[in-house]
Amino acid sequence: MDWVINGGKINSMDKNFQIHRLDNGIRIIHRQVKSTKLAHCGVALNVGSRDETLEQQGIAHFWEHMAFKGTNKRKAYHILNSIDAVGGELNAYTSKEKIHFYASTLVQHFEKSVDILSDLTFNSSFPLKEIEKERSVILEEMSLYRDDPADAIGDEFDEIIFPNHPLGRNILGTIDSVKSFQQQDFFDFLEQNIDTHEVVFSSISNLPFEKVVALCEKYFSHIPEMRKDRTRIPFTGYTPITVERKKPITQCHVMLGAESYELHHSKRMTFFLLTNLLGGPAMNSRLNLGIREKYGYVYDISAGSSAYLDSGQFSIYFATEEKSLNKCLKLVDRELGKLRDKKLGVQQLRSVKQQIMGQIAMSGESNLSIMLGMGKALLDKEKFETIEEVFTQIQNISAEDLLEVANEMFAKDRISTLIYRPETKQ
Repeated sequence: MDWVINGGKINSMDKNFQIHRLDNGIRIIHRQVKSTKLAHCGVALNVGSRDETLEQQGIAHFWEHMAFKGTNKRKAYHILNSIDAVGGELNAYTSKEKIHFYASTLVQHFEKSVDILSDLTFNSSFPLKEIEKERSVILEEMSLYRDDPADAIGDEFDEIIFPNHPLGRNILGTIDSVKSFQQQDFFDFLEQNIDTHEVVFSSISNLPFEKVVALCEKYFSHIPEMRKDRTRIPFTGYTPITVERKKPITQCHVMLGAESYELHHSKRMTFFLLTNLLGGPAMNSRLNLGIREKYGYVYDISAGSSAYLDSGQFSIYFATEEKSLNKCLKLVDRELGKLRDKKLGVQQLRSVKQQIMGQIAMSGESNLSIMLGMGKALLDKEKFETIEEVFTQIQNISAEDLLEVANEMFAKDRISTLIYRPETKQ
């Protein structure tokens, strides 16, 4: 079914999700949930830290902070107070490939959220005094992450998997780069990267789609169309490596992994299922049962994967006493070997699928999470997959598929390892 508003065509993806494109290229995706009293909405931009030049490291994240610090018509206080004063939340995040600004309020304040999000996304003024204050905040944030080995090892592992490439750089930037940014640098970064055809406004509320489109027309249609001929540098040449560092810590922190499938790869869902079996959030993951529950060597051990436009990464993380380090490494290797060598039985495969479908269904209970996923999916895939479509993909995965992917991804000769060891006491 199609709708027409103000001459623009509104396309329905299915009975739950509807899409409309404004004349300037900005897309709107909405899901009406009649039972909710809350309205979640956000602006997703296909811009992230991988779009920075070497000199711009950290500026995407810095901009995310600065967007709340003043626009051409609002001071920082008015931006922050506008949503908080009505009991709502206003937030943002920066990733390797995306920046997302979003708000949650009671539905009667939805228009306020649309207005604020449009303003802070496209009208940031980057006040000089606020740049200096926020520079200090970000430097403190960097110190906080560096002081936590669980965070620091993840950032360094990115550098190991993607050496000398934007995907390997820290989203926060470097101390020198953060100290160097001036007002014009922010305007330049936006001018180089904002493409209105790569911007999505997503929302979930009890409002009808026609009302959402009308409000987006009001607050987004005046933004001039912007097109950018950007080319993201693809990553090539992954080489496995083992690195050890001495740190002022009491435990060993370990991360193992390798480059993995890109976002659109046909085997990505199979790999998602495989990593969930290996070290997902459930207590019955292979790693948790084989290392924590059986031997008590770790408090937490997990595996996960990230997929980007042209590459991906998977990793296993754990922390343990130094005396148990080698035992843990051997046990991890043993679990990877089992997945490479032994095909899952019929009942095991059914159980693994049921588990991940249950996890996905539970995450689908959060309208905020769904709203954020809608914007990202439309930018990445030009569509948002329903839970039924995802379940169909999972059901079509065979034990042979899992075995094939395990041998591709978990081969011994392609695993990189990063170990933080406690400094030797003098």
